[in-house]
Amino acid sequence: MEIQVGDIGHIIQLSVAPVFLLTGVGTNLMVLTNRLGRITDRSRVLEDRLRTTDPIHHPDLNAELVTLYPRAHLINRAITLSTACALMVSLVIISLFIGDALSIELSKFIAIFFVLAMLCLVGSFLVLLREILAATNSLYQRRIEPIERL
Repeated sequence: MEIQVGDIGHIIQLSVAPVFLLTGVGTNLMVLTNRLGRITDRSRVLEDRLRTTDPIHHPDLNAELVTLYPRAHLINRAITLSTACALMVSLVIISLFIGDALSIELSKFIAIFFVLAMLCLVGSFLVLLREILAATNSLYQRRIEPIERL
């Protein structure tokens, strides 16, 4: 089980693409957590206003909250899928090193986890798209028509 410098160089070459993918997934997670933070902050503001404003304004505030809660749920799903993707890509990288260092045939394992990682990433993007569509749809529903000038 003696590992040569050339073997390590070869393993590093093989793991470069998954590492770049991991960087992209990390960026995606950052975008998702920022969106979740904005949704959470907005819902807290609205909940505070519900406690302090005149009940006549409550239906408008509740209507906006009703759109924020499902959006937060969608973002949580996207974060879960992206995190699962990152974990599987990490397993791919680890498997590349372990398989080469111990001379174990892990190519099927690596391929399966890479395909699962890609499916999770695609799922995350699809859920993010659903959340974006829900956000823009709620904007169109609450759109205030401008007053015509005389």
